[in-house]
Amino acid sequence: MNPIALEYFVKIAESGSISRGAIELGIEQSSMTRHIAKLEAELKVRLFHRSGRGVVLTDAGVLLLSRAKAVVEALDETRKLAVTLADEGPSRLVIAAQPTLAQRSFAAIARSMRARFPDTRLHMVEALGHQLINWLVEGKIDVALLYVPSQASVVDVDVLLHEPLYFVAPPDRAPLGATTSVAHMLKSPLILPSTPHGLRELAETLAANCNTRLQIEVECDGSNAIIKNLVQAGIACTILPLATVAEEVAQGNLQAAKLVEPVVMREIAIATARNRPPVISQWDILQSIRQVVGDQVSQGNWPGVTPYVGPSKT
Repeated sequence: MNPIALEYFVKIAESGSISRGAIELGIEQSSMTRHIAKLEAELKVRLFHRSGRGVVLTDAGVLLLSRAKAVVEALDETRKLAVTLADEGPSRLVIAAQPTLAQRSFAAIARSMRARFPDTRLHMVEALGHQLINWLVEGKIDVALLYVPSQASVVDVDVLLHEPLYFVAPPDRAPLGATTSVAHMLKSPLILPSTPHGLRELAETLAANCNTRLQIEVECDGSNAIIKNLVQAGIACTILPLATVAEEVAQGNLQAAKLVEPVVMREIAIATARNRPPVISQWDILQSIRQVVGDQVSQGNWPGVTPYVGPSKT
């Protein structure tokens, strides 16, 4: 039974006229008439006697009215509760991100969430991409900011940014130009995380596409800061986003060249669980994160990235 039809039925019964009821609800009279006709067909009874002066409830209509009013009142209370909850936000919100993205965005996201939902207890956590996907599916986190993974089919993904990768070398190595080829990168000794880190898997794919193998000098599963220290010390090279090394490059402590032939691009996205109901105020939460990310880019705080252009859902 369509609750909208019950609302229309109650309004007509109270106003005594289909036309007056339609005016009070701000809808077309024909729409109201269709809903009542469908309701009568579903119940297999007539609910109104029609006359030139309006409508009068039949005996069946009188029996339905008190019950319909209870349903309509319950729906109104539910709507009011939903609006209140949406304004207040969830009691607890867990936002997670991959380490590089957390470093770039968490402070601004936290400020935005505290301003929008001051009563919400905010929990922020960083982890690798495959962990974030699992946590979303298991309901351990509500929203994730991540690099779009190959297993993105199990979550809803809203792509925000394109981020190219750069070949990063020690400062005393032969000077790099603005770009360098993937083939050149693959001939160099590298410092990379172990699998299943997304960056390592991407590098392995590049090597396989070129029918060669990576020259791994050191596997490092520490932070990007440790990897940068190893490169700066002259141990080997690596691949990282420009934003991660921009400060060191500006200071002359590292070199970076954009990878080309082909350009190596990752997509940064917001992800939510496809198999679970959305968290309260999820639309507002995602909009706030989109706004924060957009502001970071427009203010020049996220070098190297460009806004995503194309279908927003994958």
